[in-house]
Amino acid sequence: MKLKDIRTYVTVPPTGIGGSFWVIVKLTTDNGIEGIGECYGIPVSGDIACRMVEDTFERFFAGADPHNVETLFRRVYSAGFTQRPDVSMMGVFSGLEIAVWDILGKASEQPVYNLIGGRFHERLRTYTYLYPPNIDGSGWTADGEPDVYHDGDAAAEAALAFVKKGFTAVKQDPAGPYSFQGGRELSLHELSRCEHNVRRIREAVGDKADILFGTHGQMTTSSAIRLARRLEAYDPLWFEEPCPPDQMEAIGKVARATSIPVATGERLTTKLEFHEALKAGVSILQPDIGRSGGIWETKKIAILSELYNAQVAPHIYCGPIAHAAAAHVGFSSPSFLILETIQTDFHDAILKKPLTWEEGYLVAPTEPGLGIELDEEAVLAQPYTSGGRLHLEMCQTPLGSANEKIISEIE
Repeated sequence: MKLKDIRTYVTVPPTGIGGSFWVIVKLTTDNGIEGIGECYGIPVSGDIACRMVEDTFERFFAGADPHNVETLFRRVYSAGFTQRPDVSMMGVFSGLEIAVWDILGKASEQPVYNLIGGRFHERLRTYTYLYPPNIDGSGWTADGEPDVYHDGDAAAEAALAFVKKGFTAVKQDPAGPYSFQGGRELSLHELSRCEHNVRRIREAVGDKADILFGTHGQMTTSSAIRLARRLEAYDPLWFEEPCPPDQMEAIGKVARATSIPVATGERLTTKLEFHEALKAGVSILQPDIGRSGGIWETKKIAILSELYNAQVAPHIYCGPIAHAAAAHVGFSSPSFLILETIQTDFHDAILKKPLTWEEGYLVAPTEPGLGIELDEEAVLAQPYTSGGRLHLEMCQTPLGSANEKIISEIE
């Protein structure tokens, strides 16, 4: 069995939840087995990302035996005389590698989790974001309703609604916007808003649900510690990416200064960078399987976490293919904690059989490979326009810490 052909797709989720576009890969072997994969967050236009995936396939995958996953990884990891973690190339590789595992599972007539250790967990606990709908940048939705990031009562109401659906954990990040400038000191107004939101959510859900607090790496070490101390009374399950991802020592200082477990990983790639996070004191790793190196590399990251008495909570902000792939690693990993989940109509629409939940828990697939099948017509019905937004973008305006919002309201 050899890898023979590739086809790539870029599709645009109508709601924008899960990113501006998704890069999907389909590989076919010389004996007709197809596998699908998904790349996460390659920081170029979607059409260019597809060309990168296709070029990498032709150079390193075409004609190869798909069983040789280690060889394929080393080829791409070393491409262009690099041999170091590269977020773009690992995003490219991850989507291709996920498709390879889908092929291997189908060829052996086994779910992927049975090929990487077997099913350790019968079902996977999942969490959901409290998504702010149609935010126009003012802190209010397009229809004039307050959003869950700027209104603690709205956040509490949304959290309680998810708990009633069966979720036992919810996440939000009320400290945005996320500026390109790197770490900054949050204003007193922002600190108070964050504390108020978490307090209202805790009052609403009690001990029925964990609160996961995201920050997207926008704080200095000192600001992160100030915020963590405000949040400790409400016992969040984690404090996520408190400092920029290139400041791992700073993230470690935050971890040592708070009782809240510190989590990070959505912008890291390969076992090397996750090992650095573990050494710094991070106790919850959040690899995004479409970027971290694919299924086998992410499984290695999960194994590393066991050596530090840490846990893995896979990050998902993309489409359902990477979501399914992350679940297979979760099902097979003793150190699995919880899986991020996105449930929209479009996530279901591009699969012929959607992923299955039971009251906030993901059910293990029994079909071979990833256990999902792509609906190509649904994917093609939402085409990408060349040169559009990147998968994710940051605020291009430097932000201060002088309570500008409060001052402008007073004036």
